[in-house]
Amino acid sequence: MKILIIGSGGREHALVWKIKQSPLVDEVFCIPGNGGIAQVAECVSIDQSDFEALVEFAQDKSIDLTVVGPEVPLVDGIVDVFDKKGLKVFGPSSEAARLEGSKSFAKEIMKKYGVPTGGASLFDNYAEAVSYLEGLKPPYVIKADGLAAGKGVFIAKTLEEAKAAVKSCLVDKQFGLAGELILIEECLEGPELSILAFSDGKDVLPMVPAQDYKRAYDNDEGLNTGGMGSYSPVPIVTPSLYTDIVKTILEPMITGLASEGIEYKGVIYAGLMITEDGPKVLEFNVRFGDPETQAIIPRLKSDIIEPMLACVEGDLSEVKLDWTEEPCVTVVLASGGYPGDYNTGYEIKGLDEVSVMDGVTVFHAGTKLKDRKIVTSGGRVLNVSALGKDFAQARDRAYAAIDKIHFEDMHYRKDIALRAIKTGGKV
Repeated sequence: MKILIIGSGGREHALVWKIKQSPLVDEVFCIPGNGGIAQVAECVSIDQSDFEALVEFAQDKSIDLTVVGPEVPLVDGIVDVFDKKGLKVFGPSSEAARLEGSKSFAKEIMKKYGVPTGGASLFDNYAEAVSYLEGLKPPYVIKADGLAAGKGVFIAKTLEEAKAAVKSCLVDKQFGLAGELILIEECLEGPELSILAFSDGKDVLPMVPAQDYKRAYDNDEGLNTGGMGSYSPVPIVTPSLYTDIVKTILEPMITGLASEGIEYKGVIYAGLMITEDGPKVLEFNVRFGDPETQAIIPRLKSDIIEPMLACVEGDLSEVKLDWTEEPCVTVVLASGGYPGDYNTGYEIKGLDEVSVMDGVTVFHAGTKLKDRKIVTSGGRVLNVSALGKDFAQARDRAYAAIDKIHFEDMHYRKDIALRAIKTGGKV
């Protein structure tokens, strides 16, 4: 088979890495890819938003399956375009992708089909939103309705912070169209986790849980980012809790969408809060998470192409997933200043030394090849993922690898997976 992956981040590198291991796969292409992906697949410089050019490439190369990584092409309808041309593509339709593209749409579906989530009110007017906030008690949760690259969520400790968040969306237009409508949500309390599942439009095949770190600095301080690290599994997720999540959240969401005439095929990602009243949904994403994928995929022993094809063909019933019991810890190495302003173009050193370390895999995110050297080209630069016999060993391996990597202004959190050790340690 010839496989095409759309995307350029750490998630896509992890998918390329795993797909390359499939005995069903002969060639792998990636559009546009990055410096790390270019070392294991053929990268092609085509604009991800140019669906016509992407279709033409897939047809010219006789691509057997296209796997879409990022949310923007999915929300914009890349799957619909490929489907119309008779090309197999893994991911939800634009209608199904509204689950991530519009938080208000997701809330509406959850409410209709009894999927547990926090209460929320919608606003497109600054004065009305502020008036509503003044009747609430802190902390306050404000979310841009549309896609904001993981940065449109504000958890404000004071009313002034909350007002500033509302202003950034509705007045300053910081997120453009994505922030023209906002949700002010009930602030849920408890540990967070993510569960991803394959869906064929009728049934779900859940993956192992993961937990990520959104804040830029240790102890969950600083601005929200696209994710600074993750780990899998999650010690607090007991078999009964896992079953509860599948039965009360994932399955009802897929069958609810089907009842609306929306066939959801691809990966569905549930971001959850485990409250005193049980698991509740914080958000749904319509693709593999980033950086959760970089902690989940190294644990998957099964061929990943099999469930992908089964989703596209509409029948997951015969597919089983086999996982290693070894935990995986992923630490994101970012450019100094991220998620704000940062510089790029710095050479990355030490990757060859890390490549021979036991249990360690480095997935590239914001990198490119320049004059035969790997240089930084984004905010999140590398994902260092490590397996181990327990969380302590996996974490030690990841940070030992990081000690060998260097680029100017390199920034990373030093507390990734500490909570996993404190709340369970061994799997």
